[in-house]
Amino acid sequence: MLVAVFWSAWSIRLSPARFVEGLSSTGQFLASMWPPDFGARERELIREGVTETLAMAVVATIIGVSVSVPVAFMAAKNLAPWPVYYLARGLITVSRAFHSLIIGIIFVVAVGFGPFAGALTLSFATVGFYGKILAEDLENIDMNQLRPIEAAGGNRLQVILYGVVPQALPRMIGLAIYRWDINVRSSTIIGIVGAGGIGFTLLNAFDRYQYDFAAAILIVIVAIVLAGEVASAMIRRRVR
Repeated sequence: MLVAVFWSAWSIRLSPARFVEGLSSTGQFLASMWPPDFGARERELIREGVTETLAMAVVATIIGVSVSVPVAFMAAKNLAPWPVYYLARGLITVSRAFHSLIIGIIFVVAVGFGPFAGALTLSFATVGFYGKILAEDLENIDMNQLRPIEAAGGNRLQVILYGVVPQALPRMIGLAIYRWDINVRSSTIIGIVGAGGIGFTLLNAFDRYQYDFAAAILIVIVAIVLAGEVASAMIRRRVR
């Protein structure tokens, strides 16, 4: 264990001198961020970035949830045949295997810089999150409620529409709102790799050494995340 600890410390070049030197640099960096720059031009850039961020989150949630719902039904082992179940579980696993930043880089390379790449990234990530949780919820539904519909001669689609969906609908709505909340937060991060939104504005500010403007953007990002979390919690309470 000690060998592993020393090897890890050596690998990352852990150094008390560098840490102390970093404290001094951090102090200078933080000092250069104060006061935050909320000038007229900066407010306009922030407004554009925030609008783009919120639009990305909404579009990605709609697309992602639309794709995730059928995938989740296919990934519920009590509702789907085994080949379909394994195919859907494979799709979910692939979606969950990569961090959003990696997916963002891939889409930026594929479709170029901007919010389109960001919306695709968040939609892809939504499938892994929403599909997995909804599939597990569907596997726990009350199957006894499906039997009267089957006994009355209902086909597979009618069983799902009148037996499964009513049980899962509140959870589906709550999960969609929760994922929108996550997409709002994620959209502020993936902009750093060029996928649009307020994160891209933040990256440009750092690239131009406009640290006071960067501080203003960070304050706005915190405000967006807090507002999204409060809105999400309120809506989910109403849905329940």
